[in-house]
Amino acid sequence: MTECLQWARYHWQRLMGGRNRDEDERSYSYSSLLVCGGKSSQTPKLAGKHRVVVPHLWPFKDEYEKYSGTYVNNRIRTTKYTLLNFVPRNLFEQFHRAANLYFLFLAVLNWVPLVEAFQKEITMLPLVVVLTIIAIKDGLEDYRKYKIDKQINNLVTKVYSRKEKRYVDQCWKDVAVGDFIRLSCNEVIPADMVLLFSTDPDGICHIETSGLDGESNLKQRQVVRGYAEQDSEVDPEKFSSKIECESPNNDLNRFRGYLEHPNKEHVGLSKENLLLRGCTIRNTEAVVGIVVYAGHETKAMLNNSGPRYKRSKLERRANTDVLWCVLLLVVMCLTGALGHGIWLSRYENIMFFNIPEPDGHVISPVLAGFYMFWTMIILLQVLIPISLYVSIEIVKLGQIYFIQSDVDFYNEKMDSTVQCRALNITEDLGQIQYLFSDKTGTLTENKMVFRRCSVAGFDYCHEENAKRLESYQEAVSEDEDSTDTPSDSFSNMAKPRAPSCRTVHNGPLGSKSSNHLAGNCLALGSGEGASEVPHSRQAAFSSPIETDVVPDTRLLDKFSQITPQLFTALDETTRDPPLETLYIIDFFIALAICNTVVVSAPNQPRQKIGLSSLSGMPIKSLEEIKNLFQRWSVRRSSSPSLASGKEPSPGVTNAFVSRLSLFSRMKLASPVEEEASHTSESPQGSSNSSCPTETEQQNRDPGLPEGEVAPSPGQPSASTLCYEAESPDEAALVYAARAYQCTLRSRTPEQVVVDFGALGPLTFQLLHILPFDSVRKRMSVVVRHPLSNQVVVYTKGADSAIMELLSVASLDGASLEKQQMIIREKTQKHLDDYARRGLRTLCIAKKVMSDTEYAEWLRNHFLAETSIDHREELLLESAMRLENKLTLLGATGIEDRLQEGVPESIEALQKAGIKIWMLTGDKQETAINVAYACKLLEPGDKLFILNTQSKDACETLMSTILKELQEKNPASPERASLREGLQHTQDCGLRAGLVITGKALQCALQEGLQRQFLELTACCQAVVCCRATPLQKSEVVKLVRSHLRVMTLAIGDGANDVSMIQVADIGIGISGQEGMQAVMASDFAIAQFRHLGRLLLVHGHWCYTRLSNMILYFFYKNVAYVNLLFWYQFFCGFSGTSMTDYWVLILFNLLFTSAPPVIYGVLEKDVSAETLMQLPELYKGGQKSEAYLPLTFWITLLDAFYQSLVCFFVPYYTYQGSDIDIFAFGNPLNTAALFIIILHLVIESKSLTWIHMLVIAGSILSYFFFALVFGAMCVTCNPPSNPYWIMQEHILDPVFYLVCVLTTCVALLPRFTYRALQGSLFPSPVRRAQHLDRLTAEERMDALKKWRGAGTAGRAPWKYAEHPAAKSERRGPSGPPTALTVASAPTRAVEQGSSSVRETALDSDFSETKASGRARPSEG
Repeated sequence: MTECLQWARYHWQRLMGGRNRDEDERSYSYSSLLVCGGKSSQTPKLAGKHRVVVPHLWPFKDEYEKYSGTYVNNRIRTTKYTLLNFVPRNLFEQFHRAANLYFLFLAVLNWVPLVEAFQKEITMLPLVVVLTIIAIKDGLEDYRKYKIDKQINNLVTKVYSRKEKRYVDQCWKDVAVGDFIRLSCNEVIPADMVLLFSTDPDGICHIETSGLDGESNLKQRQVVRGYAEQDSEVDPEKFSSKIECESPNNDLNRFRGYLEHPNKEHVGLSKENLLLRGCTIRNTEAVVGIVVYAGHETKAMLNNSGPRYKRSKLERRANTDVLWCVLLLVVMCLTGALGHGIWLSRYENIMFFNIPEPDGHVISPVLAGFYMFWTMIILLQVLIPISLYVSIEIVKLGQIYFIQSDVDFYNEKMDSTVQCRALNITEDLGQIQYLFSDKTGTLTENKMVFRRCSVAGFDYCHEENAKRLESYQEAVSEDEDSTDTPSDSFSNMAKPRAPSCRTVHNGPLGSKSSNHLAGNCLALGSGEGASEVPHSRQAAFSSPIETDVVPDTRLLDKFSQITPQLFTALDETTRDPPLETLYIIDFFIALAICNTVVVSAPNQPRQKIGLSSLSGMPIKSLEEIKNLFQRWSVRRSSSPSLASGKEPSPGVTNAFVSRLSLFSRMKLASPVEEEASHTSESPQGSSNSSCPTETEQQNRDPGLPEGEVAPSPGQPSASTLCYEAESPDEAALVYAARAYQCTLRSRTPEQVVVDFGALGPLTFQLLHILPFDSVRKRMSVVVRHPLSNQVVVYTKGADSAIMELLSVASLDGASLEKQQMIIREKTQKHLDDYARRGLRTLCIAKKVMSDTEYAEWLRNHFLAETSIDHREELLLESAMRLENKLTLLGATGIEDRLQEGVPESIEALQKAGIKIWMLTGDKQETAINVAYACKLLEPGDKLFILNTQSKDACETLMSTILKELQEKNPASPERASLREGLQHTQDCGLRAGLVITGKALQCALQEGLQRQFLELTACCQAVVCCRATPLQKSEVVKLVRSHLRVMTLAIGDGANDVSMIQVADIGIGISGQEGMQAVMASDFAIAQFRHLGRLLLVHGHWCYTRLSNMILYFFYKNVAYVNLLFWYQFFCGFSGTSMTDYWVLILFNLLFTSAPPVIYGVLEKDVSAETLMQLPELYKGGQKSEAYLPLTFWITLLDAFYQSLVCFFVPYYTYQGSDIDIFAFGNPLNTAALFIIILHLVIESKSLTWIHMLVIAGSILSYFFFALVFGAMCVTCNPPSNPYWIMQEHILDPVFYLVCVLTTCVALLPRFTYRALQGSLFPSPVRRAQHLDRLTAEERMDALKKWRGAGTAGRAPWKYAEHPAAKSERRGPSGPPTALTVASAPTRAVEQGSSSVRETALDSDFSETKASGRARPSEG
């Protein structure tokens, strides 16, 4: 509809001589006009397998119409409806629900004269009310989306006009594929576009992706190779290339394509060249790009799935019971049809009962019974609760509101609280049986603190740093944020800010003078906007506990031996520097440069300086020019970058001509050099940076190598540099290197500058980066070393990955190889020690390549980069060719501390009967250590380690462990049901833990071993899966969920947890430091793991209990009321007559008794939150579905039948023999039924507030008000009978009150008696907990101690001293290990604390190979 209106408005403006339309504006296609706002704009149109993007320029007009002109524009529409299709589409969607179809069928059926039971309009009333309520809700929600869409579509950006030959303001909705877009600093990117130009001198664009994935740290994007060297802004008119890329997809971390020049030369495109819609330009004056994906084909929109809709377990159970009610209805209607047929048969000759048709034909009893079946269907339709589904939706919305309003979920540091993204599974929170948790960032803080390192085989424990961490106290948030401006708070991060960079709208930047561009961002104190510097915010992973690293004294002493004199004669025959010194230098250089850390400083953004600006500099002599060139050239490598695939050109680097050519295409390497070039022109001002200022100053060594220039006074010091990393590991290593005066100064696409203490600034030519991925588990950088001029590969990664890639030393090899073997063995011991301490370990390695070897690798890698199909496989193969025969430099140990409250939360969740699995990619020892620290494993647990390399060995070992567990627990038969085994394990208090490595898990997940693996895990209280890949995590969750048929919950904080979160019944994301990918894929989002306990134990319990009881109550009240009509049929010849007016009959369930259960479902609290947190055992009731069992459902229906019998026959016998009429008899029935149904809810309620009483009183008063008004006004509403003045007469009749009171008491007496006896004689745990809430504080503490004491009595823990095998395991290290004979395999007992850890190895080669696959000497 919107497109139709815009099309009409455009033609009206042309007709009336309004604004002239530019020739480059696109007209609306007739296909979109036909659908008038349908989904045509949302359906991606693919040009074959790939997408061809042609510039929107005159020379490409025909090609543009063929390719780019067929793609969707940038208009987005997240709404579901339009003005024209709202009613039909909403009705179509609502009638997908079976209950609505059922009532629609009844409404249509009532229009058939032969089976008509009510007035035609009355039958439609319930359906119309329900459909209207839901339609209003959907319409309001859609209108809110429409307003947001309209606001976004009308945002303005700069788009190149091919008619006006300049950039003009244009709405986002009018942007199309092939358009050139120009963005300034702090602008939001309107569409996915390839970056062609940046004012940054190195072709870099900094973006903030918080609007896309929640990550506030800056990321770098790079201009397409070949365009970064331009001296001025790219001219769209001169752009003559085409882009071919992959079809639109939702993978945010992948972009494959190439840019084809007119000479058919291909330039590869990757995600580093793509600016995504929704991101914000930061620290860059201006950028230009060409749109490749627009509108609903952008990656951001393809990932925008909105709220998640799932069907809860309770709702599935309710749907089953609705079917039982349908069956009950059919039985009752068959009874009525059969009774009516028999009745007519007995009085067949009496015309009073069998009135013939007008033509004299008499309907046979059989046919009359058939008609009566359908009449009874209409009469008893209330048996199916049509308002149940509407009430459930209202109750769930209320529950979500109270969950999100809980202040205990608020996290002050992150300014965030719980988010409920799934709207209809709140009750599933109270039925969780299995919990799958990530480790890093979920159980831990994801604040990586550098603790230890091993270099060249020597361990440096950093004792001073450890003491600092022990005594460290986090500063208050006011101190940490003292440099932050109010406008840059977390809540305002995504909002548009006042531009802190000068926005240029006219002309290319190359024509601007440098002095005009120099001080545009540092106008501090110049009025408005002075505080709006983009960097006035806290960088990610930069808290003082992470940045303040105290160096190790032994390592500092060895650093002091590093002097420039060691490298002055490196190529001569003099002695080489000591090997350990070279290892230390390479180790810290690798820490500083082997990453993707963005370095920023107060004087950014940087501007590109063209020749025109440099020509205006005052030059006095040729000597000054030579000095200027020396300063710049010494910081750049002597050969051009090989990243473009070209060989280094030979030449004399010191020649003036060479420097002149360098000058003609020169780029400033960092803010440091730029500051020097602007010294004479830039206005002086104080720096304004929110980056944390270090308390300890970096002591600069006075020794500088010849040719190096000391930093000028205007440069930022190392403490003011801001490091923005994509992961906390990278930030921790960079800060550790800085503590040893190996400071990362700047990073550009072509070089990295490191200030290395005594050696001064070192400029590494950056040749290539191989980023980290979960398959390789490592990352590498290829650089040209400034000291040796060699091509060096620095690699860091997991020890399991690096150790396999080291060069193998032969037995008769050189002494250097033997020394490397010794270093490797020592480093391995240090790694094991780090892992036992719970540290995260990384290995650092290097490799030196010749120029020929690198050029050969680069040619093959270039082919992989420019391919679209199978690019990932080709790049992986290329990386494997580069990353081999490495030399081990050392290892690092980083501590990731547990979050606050994690041990207590896990302990409470385990007491609640939830089995917890920890799924992590860390190594085995680290995972075990963290499992003990967070109380997932306890010191008394029997720990089994499943660490095998083959399927057969895995099967044998699992059989052995399972047999031993079953011997310890003979009550559980070997072939018992998995679910029974699970329950028995929980009840008997058996404590056993299982640790399984990634390779063993891969075997256990195979088809033949799945059941055995699940039987083994069912016997264990906790399971730890280490070295698990993201795919294995999701497969484990899927296996447990589908085979055990249990309720599962997965919780994680990173992108690697998304698949696991989506597979589980409930996925929970933690809004931590790794962005919002997990949150966006989750059903619920919390700030910290400790909030999970309250979410499940309190709100989960409440939501499940409330909704279960409310659904049962709906079934009860409908059955109880409808049975009154059914019993009456036995006294009216099953004629389908009602003793109640039809309006009262319909409104009874729809209005008079609908509000109290809704209030009950939202506000009911059977136990207080404090008690639920103190007694996690109360959660087990929800796991067993005690509140809503099939038996509970049938008992509720039997109680409803009993109450309906009492409600009918007490008035019946009271008025028997009187002259009361039919409606006068039905009025006491209705009134008594109302009191019975409402007081039944009062009996079931555990907490009655004034809101409950107000709603109950309102329901009763509304009934009497309606009855009085309706009885006074409705004289001929339902001829021949009518309810005129009936309620008025009954109010004056004492018998009416007696009947109502007597009926109510007799009907509710059994339930009241049962509840009273249950609470006093055999109280449930919940009833006992309710009693605790009524005690004083002292009495409550004593009662809780007794409760816990009774709970642990009789449950003796598994003491190993009772078992002979265990006794031998607990010997000291000198004692021989226990031999568990399984195929003659060795068994090792590892003592860890007071726990006994048994690790059984069944592979023949295990004595030589550890779980990670690394080689080690046999232990005999």
